[in-house]
Amino acid sequence: MAGGQERVLRRRIRSVQSTRKITKAMELIAASRIVRAQARIAANRPYREGMAKILRQVVQEDPIAAEKLLGTPETVDHVGILAIVGDRGLAGSYNSGVLRATERLVAEHVSNGATVTLWTVGKKAPGYFRYRGIDIERSFLGVADRPEFSDARDIAAEITAPFAAGEMNLVQLVSTRFISAGTQRVATLQMLPLPLPNADDAEEEAIDSLPVSSGATGFTEFEPDAETLLAELSPRAAEAEIFAALLEGSAAFFTAQQRAMAAATENADELVRTLTRVMNRARQDSITTEIMEIVGGAEALRQSKGA
Repeated sequence: MAGGQERVLRRRIRSVQSTRKITKAMELIAASRIVRAQARIAANRPYREGMAKILRQVVQEDPIAAEKLLGTPETVDHVGILAIVGDRGLAGSYNSGVLRATERLVAEHVSNGATVTLWTVGKKAPGYFRYRGIDIERSFLGVADRPEFSDARDIAAEITAPFAAGEMNLVQLVSTRFISAGTQRVATLQMLPLPLPNADDAEEEAIDSLPVSSGATGFTEFEPDAETLLAELSPRAAEAEIFAALLEGSAAFFTAQQRAMAAATENADELVRTLTRVMNRARQDSITTEIMEIVGGAEALRQSKGA
């Protein structure tokens, strides 16, 4: 019986060691991709800051026209929500955090009497919302790992069209923001109408920390007029915000996966040590049993000869 238990433990140890190799490889791959994701975030920052600066100047030029596309709507009866998650799991609470926040946001708007249209990015979202009976307008797949600006443009075109047609009052974005390598946070941002450019948000990086003057300065000339320019810039600003959210979501996903796989590797090492101790104890019991059987047989043989 002890020998059978030892064979079972050996097989289990080999299985855990094979799993440990996989988790270690995934940890190293995720760690290498974090650096590239952070570099893409840094490369995108000048464009995002430039878009925010232009919007500020246009708003200062024509505040009345800006009221149509900026600020917070007074009445909300139709809301669009974009949720960005990953295409794969094994990343701790990365996907579940965004999905639960989106579910709570949908329930809040529905309880207030608003109609909700939901778009998702990532393969993990459709199954989650389908199970809970929440309809999805469209799901964008194969985008989350390595997003391109063309992906953000396609998503923005799908989302901004109902808002531009007056069918929606509010469009919100739920994603994981990459604050630093050690801090990622699920955030809900207003995407359309565009937030007021002088809003002070401590969680935004360089964009919201740009100085805002009380009036237009310099010799900036707008062609065409500010109202037409704002209507053209709004979709571009939405594209920039979606692309930034995709990049930060990708970096946050790989960071969460690296931590999850590191923890899984440590757990596998601990389990191997525990199983090895149990197997050694079983082997020792087996050897002790065999020795006692040999000694008992020899003693019985000696007594039979003496008799």
